[in-house]
Order: sequence, then C-alpha cells, then structure tokens
Amino acid sequence: MTQLRSLILQNNELSELPVAVQGLTTLEVYDLSINDISELYCPYFWNLTSLTILDLSHNHISYISDCVFENLNNLKILNLENNKISSFDYSFKFKLQTLEFLYLKNNELINLFQGVFINLSSLRYLNLDVRMCNNVEEGGLKGLYNLQFLLMQGDIYFYEHFSGLPNLSTLILNVVSSLPHNSSKQSDNPFSNLPKLKKLNIKVHRGYYDISKDVLSGLTSLEYLITEAYFMGSLHPDTFKHTPQLKHLTITYSELSVLTSDVFLPIPNLIILDLSNNKLRSLDFLAEAKLSALRWLDVSNNELFVISETVIQSLLTMKYLDLSANLLTCECSNYGLIQWIQGSKQTQVVNAHQYTCAFPVSQRGNKFLDFGFDSCRIDAALLCFLFSSSLVMLTLLASFIYHFLRSHLTYAYYLFLAFLYDNKRRKKGIPHSYDAFVSYNVHDEAWVCGELLPELEGQQGWRLCLHHRDFEPGKPIVENITEAIYCSRKTICVISQHYLQSEWCSKEIQMASFRLFNEHKDVMIMVFLEDIPAKQLSPYFQIRSLVKKRSYLSWPQAVHHTGVFWQKIQQGCKGSPVTALFFLR
Repeated sequence: MTQLRSLILQNNELSELPVAVQGLTTLEVYDLSINDISELYCPYFWNLTSLTILDLSHNHISYISDCVFENLNNLKILNLENNKISSFDYSFKFKLQTLEFLYLKNNELINLFQGVFINLSSLRYLNLDVRMCNNVEEGGLKGLYNLQFLLMQGDIYFYEHFSGLPNLSTLILNVVSSLPHNSSKQSDNPFSNLPKLKKLNIKVHRGYYDISKDVLSGLTSLEYLITEAYFMGSLHPDTFKHTPQLKHLTITYSELSVLTSDVFLPIPNLIILDLSNNKLRSLDFLAEAKLSALRWLDVSNNELFVISETVIQSLLTMKYLDLSANLLTCECSNYGLIQWIQGSKQTQVVNAHQYTCAFPVSQRGNKFLDFGFDSCRIDAALLCFLFSSSLVMLTLLASFIYHFLRSHLTYAYYLFLAFLYDNKRRKKGIPHSYDAFVSYNVHDEAWVCGELLPELEGQQGWRLCLHHRDFEPGKPIVENITEAIYCSRKTICVISQHYLQSEWCSKEIQMASFRLFNEHKDVMIMVFLEDIPAKQLSPYFQIRSLVKKRSYLSWPQAVHHTGVFWQKIQQGCKGSPVTALFFLR
C-alpha cells in the first residue's frame, strides 16, 4: 500500500473517506465518485501530497472546510461535479499553484464572490455550468490569468466578468435568464477584454432583448461563433465588423426572417454557416454576400419556398447543403434548383431524395425531385421560329414604312428639329440676327443677286441671310437651315420650277411653314418667279396647301410695277400683311 499510486473507489456508497488512505503519500490518482460523501474535512487529504487527480463527482457534498486542499501542492485535476455545494467561501484560499482543470458543473452555487479563484493562477479549464441565483460578483473570476476554457451557466449577463481573462480562447455561456433592458449591469461590448478568444458559444434559455451592434467588439481573433436564441429577430449590418477572422457561424432558433448581404461582407473567410431553425423565406442575400470560401451551409427548418437562379450560382462551390424541412414549392420557379441537385457532383445536398412539395396544394406531400418539369423547358426550335418570324415581320414593316411613308417621316423629323430649336431660342431670349432668310434654288441665284439683293439690302437697308454667303461651313445643312429660319424675322421663299424639284428647298419651306403654324404669325413671304399652273403644284402638298390659304407675290405679273412689288415685300417684312395684288393663274 505504501507505493500505491492510483485508487478507484467509485460507486461504493461511502459516506466518509477511508482513514487508511489518509497516509498514502505516493497516491497520485484518487477516484471517490458516485458515493454518498456529504462533507469534506481538513484531515482527509493532508498527507496526500503527491495527488494529481482527485475525483469527488456525483456525491452529496454540501460543506467543504477551508483547509481541505491545503497540502495538495501537485494537484492538477479537481472534479466536484454533481454535488450540492452552495458556496466556496475560502475553500481555495491556499494556493493550488499546479491546478489546471476544475469541474464544478451541476452544483447549487448561490453566489460567486469576488476573488474566490484568486489563488488558482495556473488554472486553464473551468467548468462553472451551475445555476447561480444571485449572479457572479464583479471580480468573481479575478486571478485566472492563464484560463483558456470557461463554461458558465446561470442568471448572468455580460458585464465586467471577463476583464481579468487575457488568455481565454474558448467561452461557453448558457444563459438561463436575461437582465431587464437598460439594467445597470448591461454592457454593449461585454467581450472587449478578450483579445485571444477564438470560440464563443452562447445559448439563451429564456427571452432576450435586442443585442447591440457592438456586442462582438474586441473579438478580433474570433473564429467560431455559435449562438442559439441570441440574435433574436434580426441582425444589424455591422454586427460582425469586429470579427474579420470568423470561419464558423451558427445562428439558430432566433426567428430570423430576413437577412441582407451587408451582414456578411465583413466576414469573407466564412467556411461554415448554420442558419437552421429560423424563419428565413429567402436566400437572396447569398448572391451579394461575397462568401467565396463558404463550403458548408445548413438552412434546414426554415420557410424557404423558392431558391432563385442567382442564389444557385453562389452555391456552386458548396460541399455540403441542407435544405430539409422547408416549404419548397413544386413549380417552374424551382426548375433550376432541381436541375442543379440532380446534376451536381461537387455538392452533397443532404437527404434531397426525401424533400417533399409544400405547394401547390395538389402536389403537397409528393417528392420534390419527382416533380415533372417538362412544362418548364423551353423548346429551342419554337424559340428560333418565334425569333426569325419576328425578325422577318420587322424587316417587312421597316420596308413598308420606308417606301410609303418616307416623306412623311422626313417631314416629321425636320419639324421636330425645328420645334427643339425654337424652344431653345425662346428660353434663351436670343434676338433675331437677320430681317429675312431668302430660300431659293441655285438656278435662281441670278435674280436673287441681280434684283432682290440690291433692292432690299442696297435700297431699303435690310439684312438678308443667304445660304451661299451666311451658312456656317462644316455645320450640318439642316442645322444651318434651322438657324437661318429662326434667326430671321421673315422667310422669303423664291419659288420656281427648279425650287419645286429641289430636295433642300423642300426642307426649307417645310421648316418655315412649321414656324408659321407654331408662332401663329405672318413669318413667310412667298414669291413666284414663274407662272406655275395649279395642277403642277398637286405633287407638292406643302406648297399647294400654303397657296390655297395664304397670299403670295408673282414676279412675272410685276414686271411693269416693280415699285409696288418691292413695297409689298417691305410691308411684309415690317409685319403688315401682304396684299395679294398678283395672284397665280
């Protein structure tokens, strides 16, 4: 017995520790679990100075003397789980400098006083999964500088418990109930003093209030975040801006119905995403979330109806996907999804063959993958026929318009240009630059330069606009014509056989007539150089219409009365109506 190193006395209904064991100075492992021990007194372990592992779990211990662990200078593991301990008081007042693992799960701890663990400086693992009726006092975890794993449960919330745990890497919190909103113990960033924390697990067992967007502030090393009933209802877009290294994210039982892509933009390294057991109705957020590293996605037990084509494109690199227990609809909107599930060799869609249709009612209960999508497939031959037929009809229509309505369309086009230019000039209040614009054919230039120009510019001092003299070189002809008409108070149309046959002269009189109708002023003077019978005007609808409605001047009939002829032109340019002295016969 003097050389005994390990002693297992579990499940022996012991109510007290054997006296014979108290002198075994070489004992290293002592297992007294599953017995009826209710109290621990100082002599029990005084001489067990070599003890490294002590297991007292599953007893009825409710009292521990202050000096019971006094001489256990080599103790590394202490298990006090499943007892009735309500307070430690000074149980750890003696330094257990080598203690690394302490198990206190399922006790009846009422309070955790300040400094209770201050002498356990080597502790690396602490299981405090106990119900604490009056919470943890501030500084209750003080002194645990080397603690790496902490599991806590109780009526606690996150205030300054964690300020003295600089090396903590794993934190598991089972929150039995929450503090009232705006409680003085509440903190917006409870984990800001845990720079080395890599894994955070939070499970809430009762109702909770809105979580601050800065709740994860300071967790720059966090890689695993597992929550249950914590982020209730929604997620703020900035929730994960403090956790750029996050690789595993679980948010379950949180009644999430809508998520935006902005939530996931700060965590591009995410590999595993578990959003099961929520109320999501769409996965559209994945299309813009830029989760290129994502390989594992669980969205089971949600309310998903349709998975769009854009979402499917973001799932192509997935290794694992769980869509079970959703409300998938068996309609053409899910045609892309069923094709992808059946054809994907890279993604394991868990239990896809067991997915059932939720809608429409006629398909409810049927296997999702057995739904007939024949009606959703587009016949390529029919598509080509419709396209080619439309193209032929469009070509025929364009040819018809060009052949029969070309002149009308051209006229409408120039009227539109004239309308735009007139509006622009009116808004800017541009004054007239000329007294009159002379519209004539080049074959009639001799009369214009020999008769009209000397009389109106030389004798009467008018300023005339002539295309061969005043049009701006390099500018489109249509623009020059438009500016000439609208920058002149009047337009003098010198009409002859050559004029009627000229395309450009036709455009000039069309724009001048539009101005005439638009401004409701006498802005046009028609001068006929030749006697043209009315029947020859029939093909020229615009001129014929003007001749029927407005007065004009005839040069052949004014050969012997030139003075009166020029007087009438002068009156027309000043605004007086032109009297029809010489009518066309």
